[in-house]
Amino acid sequence: MDLVEAKIPYIAIENPIGIMNTRYKKPNQIVQPYHFGDSASKKTCLWLKNLPPLKYTNIVDPGEFIEFKSGKKIVKWYSDGLTKTKSAKERQIWRSKTFPGFAKAMAEQWGEFVKNEMFKKVKNESLFKEN
Repeated sequence: MDLVEAKIPYIAIENPIGIMNTRYKKPNQIVQPYHFGDSASKKTCLWLKNLPPLKYTNIVDPGEFIEFKSGKKIVKWYSDGLTKTKSAKERQIWRSKTFPGFAKAMAEQWGEFVKNEMFKKVKNESLFKEN
């Protein structure tokens, strides 16, 4: 958790729902891939420092689910990964998938936000510079 304490002006930590949101603190935002145009479900927590919450860009269907005889349901993209992967390492990589719409939203929205903040800072500093 060194990153949380780092002297960095803008930080976004993302992690799927799990142990971090119970051991650290409540996230600033919880998002789903289907909020950003990807027809899939994967609750992802965001802990933000000096960044705004993401705005949903394209809400779509949350995707297919597989239901077991026990009644338990899991998302199809994840189930597919369990059957297609051969090793624990491959499953780990499959589970860590970041969906493209979510990645694009982070890059575009936070990139634009930070760029604007930096521009304001430079502009303000130049206003007070002596000639």
